[in-house]
Amino acid sequence: MNDEFCAAHAIIIRGERERLHGHNWRVSVTIGGAGLDGDGLLLDFHALERIVREVIAPFRDQNLNETPPFDRMNPTAEQVARHIADSVDRGIRPLVPAGVRVAAVRVTEAPGCSVVYRP
Repeated sequence: MNDEFCAAHAIIIRGERERLHGHNWRVSVTIGGAGLDGDGLLLDFHALERIVREVIAPFRDQNLNETPPFDRMNPTAEQVARHIADSVDRGIRPLVPAGVRVAAVRVTEAPGCSVVYRP
């Protein structure tokens, strides 16, 4: 499932804070598991889309440095990917068979600048 949002951030690298700048953040969430439900699905894509949109909604058109949880941590692409993975995983738990979970979240800040977090 793919989505995107616009947001600004200024990360700290080796003790130096970079200037505030914005990105069109692209997010790709991959679900994995060994078992399917009675309909032959890991998870309904519409449910996943709703959960991902709820998770990233607070970040849209915001300064991540001022937006929880990144107001308390360095808002790197890696941290964004981890937060999305953990939050989506909690959101899908009641909807999926045992063993189905978030397998990976890719976050792309800019062309050629992406990370993949695998919980």
